[in-house]
Amino acid sequence: MNIPEDLKYTEDHEWIRVTDGEVLVGVTDFAQTELGDVVFVEIDQNEDEIAKGDIFGTIEAVKTVSDLFMPISGKIIEINDKLESEPELVNQDPYGEGWMIKVQVTRPEELDELIGSDGYKELIGN
Repeated sequence: MNIPEDLKYTEDHEWIRVTDGEVLVGVTDFAQTELGDVVFVEIDQNEDEIAKGDIFGTIEAVKTVSDLFMPISGKIIEINDKLESEPELVNQDPYGEGWMIKVQVTRPEELDELIGSDGYKELIGN
């Protein structure tokens, strides 16, 4: 199970990569494994700030459909358009080409509430 140490994680199995007040968000290797083959990713194109914990989209796999939860309050400033035609990138490269959204963070103090790699390993029993 791949759990990069430079990322932050949520209990809902999203990962966050912080860069200059913005964050990339995706689902973890654990999540994509549990979901199975991803066939569709839908991101809500909301112009407003989305609060931490609110749903920002859904991910559909052969087995199930799951909600995607905002890991930190902010405004979605970019959506990974590749996922529209290549949703399998979530399975193939969850921490790279399979990222989902780029967010402009509005409450940076919430970053301290996220889980580090060791805590995430404990959460999933790895």
